[in-house]
Amino acid sequence: MYDIVFISYYEPNAEQNFDDLYSRFNTIGVFGDRVKRVSNVKGIHNAHIEAAKLVNTDYFFVVDGDAQILDSFVFDYTVPNLVDNIVHVYHSKNPINDLTYGYGGVKLLPTKLTRNMDITTTDMTTSISNKFKVINEVSNITAFDTDEFSTWKSAFRECAKLASKTINRQDEEETNARLKTWTTYATGSYKRDALRGANAGMQFGLSNSSDLNLINNFDWLRKEYEK
Repeated sequence: MYDIVFISYYEPNAEQNFDDLYSRFNTIGVFGDRVKRVSNVKGIHNAHIEAAKLVNTDYFFVVDGDAQILDSFVFDYTVPNLVDNIVHVYHSKNPINDLTYGYGGVKLLPTKLTRNMDITTTDMTTSISNKFKVINEVSNITAFDTDEFSTWKSAFRECAKLASKTINRQDEEETNARLKTWTTYATGSYKRDALRGANAGMQFGLSNSSDLNLINNFDWLRKEYEK
């Protein structure tokens, strides 16, 4: 079994999500708890590097702080050939617009490559390895709709990446369809924040003058939100 690392950065629902994950999936082995945690490390790349340093398995699962793991999901996947160094991403359900794809899904990452990743890239997940595999199983709900800023921030970041076409190996038609859904449809208590963030993120991603690495700077995102 691969280790599981829960990575949180001040998400309002992080404590409950971690408690649920730990109670369901933790076991204690030779190297301690299977479920580990990285909290409030600034920078998404840095947080994943710290996660990779904690584990004792060749691969490890990553669960985001806003992820609510489905009752049907189990962390039992085994990579057939360890030398392949493949980044695996599960699907997740978006509670705002019902999209189901890799955004916010559980990830299975090769440990050594993650420890030594390039921290200058915009999209961390697709830049760890040149091999990428989508697992067509829904692992969780990405419950980012907890407050106005969290909803806006999540929509902004994802739509900036979609609009800029910065994600490696993406299907352009599929990307455009997802972007249209993000920017035109939302439900729930924070739907206005979701649409506002999505459209602002799209415009940011389309701008040739934008520094896309800013979407991983949460202090900058807070300032943008407050404008």
